[in-house]
Amino acid sequence: MVQLVGSLRKELSDSLSTCKVLVVGAGGIGCELLKNLVLTGFKNIEVIDLDTIDVSNLNRQFLFQKKHVGKSKAQVAKESALQFCPTANITAYHDSIMNPDYNVEFFRNFMLVMNALDNRAARNHVNRMCLAADIPLIESGTAGYLGQVTVIKKGMTECYECQPKPTQKTFPGCTIRNTPSEPIHCIVWAKYLFNQLFGEEDADQEVSPDTADPEASWNPEDTAARATASEKDGDIKRVSTKEWARSTGYDPVKLFNKLFKDDIMYLLTMDKLWKKRKAPLPLDWQQLENSAYPQEESVGSGLKDQQVLGVWALCQLFQHSVETLRSQLQEKGEGAELVWDKDDPPAMDFVTAAANLRMHIFSMNMKSPFDVKSMAGNIIPAIATTNAVIAGLIVLEGLKILSGELESCRTIFLNKCPNLRKKLLVPCVLDPPSVNCYVCASKPEVTVKLNVHKTTVLSLQDRILKERFGMVAPDVQIEDGKGTILISSEEGETETNNSKFLADFGIRNGSRLQVDDFLQDYTLLVNVLHTEELERDVEFEVVGEAPDKAPPPQTNQEDVNSITNGNKDSAQPSTSSKAPAQDDDVMIVDSDEEEGAASSSAAVTSGTKRKHSDAETGETSTKRPRTAQSSEAAVDNDDDIIALD
Repeated sequence: MVQLVGSLRKELSDSLSTCKVLVVGAGGIGCELLKNLVLTGFKNIEVIDLDTIDVSNLNRQFLFQKKHVGKSKAQVAKESALQFCPTANITAYHDSIMNPDYNVEFFRNFMLVMNALDNRAARNHVNRMCLAADIPLIESGTAGYLGQVTVIKKGMTECYECQPKPTQKTFPGCTIRNTPSEPIHCIVWAKYLFNQLFGEEDADQEVSPDTADPEASWNPEDTAARATASEKDGDIKRVSTKEWARSTGYDPVKLFNKLFKDDIMYLLTMDKLWKKRKAPLPLDWQQLENSAYPQEESVGSGLKDQQVLGVWALCQLFQHSVETLRSQLQEKGEGAELVWDKDDPPAMDFVTAAANLRMHIFSMNMKSPFDVKSMAGNIIPAIATTNAVIAGLIVLEGLKILSGELESCRTIFLNKCPNLRKKLLVPCVLDPPSVNCYVCASKPEVTVKLNVHKTTVLSLQDRILKERFGMVAPDVQIEDGKGTILISSEEGETETNNSKFLADFGIRNGSRLQVDDFLQDYTLLVNVLHTEELERDVEFEVVGEAPDKAPPPQTNQEDVNSITNGNKDSAQPSTSSKAPAQDDDVMIVDSDEEEGAASSSAAVTSGTKRKHSDAETGETSTKRPRTAQSSEAAVDNDDDIIALD
C-alpha cells in the first residue's frame, strides 16, 4: 500500500523536506510561488531578488504590505512566507542573480531552480548557469491572462535560448523612469505621462525618477531611505502629477522644464547610474527657443508623418498638443479625464513629441510620428490570478522532477480563452535541444555580420557579446595564430582597445573570435562576416537568427501592434478606449495532453514553442495551432515594462 503524507507519497514528502531549491525573483509570480512551496512541504528554500517594494506592487504581490514599501522584496517575502510555515529554512538575498558571487558552484547546491523573473538578460543568465551546473530549471512567465511554464534540462530539452526571439517588449519600471536605452522605453514613458496628466492616474504608471532604483544603490537601507524621503527638500515628491499640472494651469513651458530639465538634472545626481552609461542631457525651453532656426527642417522623405521632426519642432508640437488637450479637459468639466487613443491626433501628437524629446535627451535616434504610432499599442493588465495559476503549475512540474519523472514534464500554456476542445490549460511535449543553439549545442558557434571598419571593440563587447548574446564578463581572443587578446574581463587590461575598430587588429571577413565567459562556464566561437550594406541604424546582424527577423505570430494587425509593458513585474492596464474586454473567469479543464494543440493566444515567456506568441517578446514557434483562435490575442508584450511576472 502506498504510504501518504497529506496528498503526497511519503518518499516524495521526505524528498521535499530535504531538497534545496532556488527561487529567482520575488515579484508577482515569486510571491505566489514562495507561498506554494512552503505549503507544499519544501523546507530548504533560497530566494534572490535585487528589487525593492513599490506601492504599485501591493495590488498583486500579496506577501507585501504598505509598511514594506522601500524594503527588499526577497527579505520581506521570506518573512511573510515563514508565517505560513515557521519551520521552513528560507535564505533571502537582496542582490542580482548576475553577481559573480552566484557562480556555477553556487547553482550546484540546488536540486531545482525556479525562475520568476521579469527580464530576458537575467533569464538568459540563469539558463546558462543551470546548463553549466546540470541542474533542472523551471521557466515561467505571464502577460495579462496568458501564461506559460516549461522545464529545461541539459541534454534533454530545449534551453531558453534555443529559439530566436524578437526584440524584447517588456522592460523594468526603473528602466522606463531612469535609464531608457531604446525608443520603445521613451514611447511607453510618454504614454504613461499622458495618463498622469490628462487621464486616469495609475500608480503603476509613474513617470518621475525612481528614487528607489535598486541599481542606484546596493545598500538596502539606503534604497529604503530614498523610497521614504519623499517629503525632503530637493527630492522627488510623491505628489499627484495631475494636481501639480493643474496648479500651473497646464502651462506647456513649465511642464516642459519639469519633465525634460528638472527631472533629468535630478537623475544626474544618481551618479551610480551613469558610470557605465552615457548620461542624459537636460533640455531648457528658453535656450532652445533662443537658438532655434525659424525653418528647422524635418529628417526623411515621403509623407509628412514619416518624417522625423527636429528638436524645436517637437517642442512646438508638445506645446500645441498640451494646449489642445487642456482645452478638451476644460470642455468636459471639473474632474474629467481623457482616454488615450492612438487614433486621436492631439493624444498621438503629445506622445510623439514627449517620446522623441526623451529619446533626444538620452542620445537615441528619434522616430517619425508613423513609427511612434505603430509602436504605441494597447497595454495588457497584470492579473494576480494568472500569477497564481502559473505558480501552481511550477510546483506541479517541480514535483514531477523530484519524483524522478522528468520525462512526464510538459510545457503548459494558459490561454485567455478555451480552445476548440474546451481547454484553458494546454500541455505540450518538451522539444529536444536545437542542434543550432548557440548556447546548449556541443560546440556553440555563430556568424555575425558587421562592418569591421566601423564596429569598435567596445561595441563588440557591450552591444554584441553582452546585450545580444547575454554574456556577463566576456574574454575575447582572435584566432590569428598569435592568440591576440582583444577583450579581457580583468579590469584595465584591454581598456585601451575599446575605442579602436576591429579592423585595427587585423579582423576582416572570415576572421574567427573565441569568446569565453568563465562566470557562465560558456564558450562561443564567433565568425565575422564583413559587410558595408547593413540597414540604416543597424550595427550588426546575427546570420540566420537575427531576433528582429523572427516570424511574426499569425494575428490581426491590431494585436500585432499592441505592446505590453508593465511595471515592476507585470503588464499594465490598457488605456485605449478600443482595448478588448477581458474575462476574469478561469475554467478548470481536464489534463489530457495535446502536442502542439495550444491555441496561439497562449503565448508566453520561454518561447520554446515557436508558434505561440511569447508574452515577453512576441515570438512564435513551429508547432501548428489546432484552433482558429489565433486572432484572439497573440500579443507582443511585457512585466517590470516593465516587466513580465
